Amino acid sequence: MSDLAISKKMAALAVDALEDRKGEDVRVIDISNISTLADYFIIAAGTNHNQVQALADNVQEKLGRSGYITKNVEGYESAHWILLDFGDIIVHVFDSENRLFYDLERIWRDGKQISKDDLKND
Repeated sequence: MSDLAISKKMAALAVDALEDRKGEDVRVIDISNISTLADYFIIAAGTNHNQVQALADNVQEKLGRSGYITKNVEGYESAHWILLDFGDIIVHVFDSENRLFYDLERIWRDGKQISKDDLKND
């Protein structure tokens, strides 16, 4: 399996985990052609502190069960913006206010927004 295929699988698992916990406005941005940071950014929002943490916990649990280890976690305690770095993918879980404020979709607009279905097709 190629590195990009592994990244796609990881991103699909993360999206599923976010949707399982009712993450809002889940977006996937393919940044593989514009950045060396990662292949995909996954962005979602939660409605409150507890949901933001639950979303992050579920992503870590689902990817961990599939053998993907979190390399770094930032912002978990405050739960305004939790960043989960898995190397090939980076998951951003925001509260609603900070999602609007930081507007990562605008900052990374040179990346390609893709659908969940795009992740499952090779």
